Amino acid sequence: MIADGLILHSEGVASGYGDAKILHGVDIKVGKGAFVTVMGPNGSGKSTLLKTVVGLVRHQAGATTIRDRGGQAVDITRARPYALGALGVSYVPQMANVFTDMSVLENLQLASLSLLGGRHAFQERLETVLEYFPIVRERLSSRAGTLSGGQRQMLAMARALIPDPVLVLLDEPSAGLQPDLVDSVFNKIREFSALGLSVLMVEQKARQALEFSDYAYVLEMGRNRFEGAGPALAADPKIIDLYLGAGRLPDFGDEDDDDAT
Repeated sequence: MIADGLILHSEGVASGYGDAKILHGVDIKVGKGAFVTVMGPNGSGKSTLLKTVVGLVRHQAGATTIRDRGGQAVDITRARPYALGALGVSYVPQMANVFTDMSVLENLQLASLSLLGGRHAFQERLETVLEYFPIVRERLSSRAGTLSGGQRQMLAMARALIPDPVLVLLDEPSAGLQPDLVDSVFNKIREFSALGLSVLMVEQKARQALEFSDYAYVLEMGRNRFEGAGPALAADPKIIDLYLGAGRLPDFGDEDDDDAT
């Protein structure tokens, strides 16, 4: 079930890799137009959660429901990843998120496969998306592999928007970026949610992510530990002591945290 006003509800989700169970009954909700962050220490199950939502990892228990473009509740617990674009769900994986041997334009064209209306619809949607990503417009004919890390991240987000989604899932959008680019990426994501697009983001830059988020969840050992409004969690002494760290760098590090070993 999914309540009115929600775009995503994952309830009691358990999943993992082979015999290694990573998630143990996680609950996540994303409202319409909300910017929601999932954070936690390495190994807490953050990236596995996103992969489970989009079908790259199988639900072992629990269920995930979305509200599609038409406002209908759709159970995607057993959905294949390739079917989600047509329902209005886009996923941006960590780091290796563009096709480096293809041009920037070809990367964007590939994302239009689930967009109804053919070439004309793609051209219209392309113009809309490129208004938010001028650097991507400037490099349309370039091979994606020649882009900088920040430019690749902008391309990956632009590509995610081409199918006109209602929900975008972002796995570590700041990974590998220079510190001065992280706020630019978060600001761009915040723009999307202000336009009504729902965003679920996994992020290691915890303090910055919380300050930008409407709501946030803290996972620990594959379970929900804390949740609340992003800025409130960022100011909570318990969260600071346990996760942000007084006098330490305000993040958890940049490793991919939960692939099975």
